[in-house]
Amino acid sequence: MKTRQLGTDLQVSTIGLGCMGLSFGLGPATDRSEAIGVIRSAADRGVTLFDTAEGYGPFVNEELVGEALEPVRDEVLICTKFGFKIDENGETVGLDSRPQHIRDVVEASLRRLRTDHIDLLYQHRVDPAVPMEDVAGAVKDLIAEGKVTHFGLSEASARNIRRAHAVQPVTAIQDHYSLWMREPENTKFAVCEELGIGLVAWGPLGQGFLTGAITRGMTFDDPNDLRRDFPRFTPEALEANFAVVDFLKEFGARKGATPAQLALAWLLAQKPWIVPIPGGTKVEHLDDNLAAADIELTGADLAEIDRAFATIDITGAPLSEGLDAAVDR
Repeated sequence: MKTRQLGTDLQVSTIGLGCMGLSFGLGPATDRSEAIGVIRSAADRGVTLFDTAEGYGPFVNEELVGEALEPVRDEVLICTKFGFKIDENGETVGLDSRPQHIRDVVEASLRRLRTDHIDLLYQHRVDPAVPMEDVAGAVKDLIAEGKVTHFGLSEASARNIRRAHAVQPVTAIQDHYSLWMREPENTKFAVCEELGIGLVAWGPLGQGFLTGAITRGMTFDDPNDLRRDFPRFTPEALEANFAVVDFLKEFGARKGATPAQLALAWLLAQKPWIVPIPGGTKVEHLDDNLAAADIELTGADLAEIDRAFATIDITGAPLSEGLDAAVDR
C-alpha cells in the first residue's frame, strides 16, 4: 500500500477504511465476527487509517474497531470523533463540545478502543455554542497529556479551521467529497493548501452509488439506513442519476477498472494530500477499493471525466435536511 501525508507529519495509507457502515447507518449491522474479519483484512492489506466515532451506534462501532485492531494496534492509526450530546437512551440530542465533555468523551473512547491514545481526534461537527478556540485548547491539552496525537475537524468552515489551527495545528479535515459531491473544492482546498492540512474524504463512493452496486428499483426503507432520507436516493432521483453510473461503467470498461476504482482514483488524482476512507462490509469490497491506489489516470482521462460530469444534471441533495443543517459553512 502506498502512503500519503496528512498535515506536517502523519503518514497514512493512501486509502483508509471508514468503519461506520459495519455497524451503523447503512442498513443492518454486519455480523460482528465478519466485521472484525473485514477490519483485520484491511490491516493485512496495508491499510493503516481506520475511522470511527462515538456517535456511530452510538458507541458500538468504537467497540468493534477496538476489538478488531487490538492485535495490531502498534501498526495502525485510529481516528475517532467527539462533539455530539448523547443521552442515557443512546439518542443523539444535540451538540456538545464543551472542554470537560471532550475530556469525558475521550476517556470513554479510549476504553472502548482498547488503547491509550487516539491518533487523530476530530470534532465531529462544529458546536456554535462553544468558541473554537476553547475546543482546540481542550484537544491541545489532551495532546500534551499523550492521550491524543493529532487534531482534526469534520465539516468545519474555513473560518473555523483557521481559528482552530491558530491554537492547535490541524492535521486533517474530514469532508464529504466525491465525484458527485465537489463542494470542498471551492470551500476548503485553498485553506488546506495554505495551512498544510490534509483532507480525509468521507462518502467517496457516494454512499455506495458510485460503485455501480445499486441497481434500478432498489429501495432504502430500512429504518437503520440513513439513505432513506437522502433526496439523492429517492426512486426518481436515482433513475436520473444512473447517468453517472452508466458513464463510469463505460469509461471503466475502457480503462480496465471498476466504477469504484475510478471514483477513488479520481479523488487521489485531485491533490496529494487527499485520502479517501471508503467503507466496506466484505473483503471483496476491500479488494475492489484498494486496487484504486495503483490506477493512474492521465490528464486526458481526468479531462474526459470532468467533461462528462459537466453534462450530467445530478438530481437531489446528497444529505438529509437534518444532517446538512449540522454542516458548518
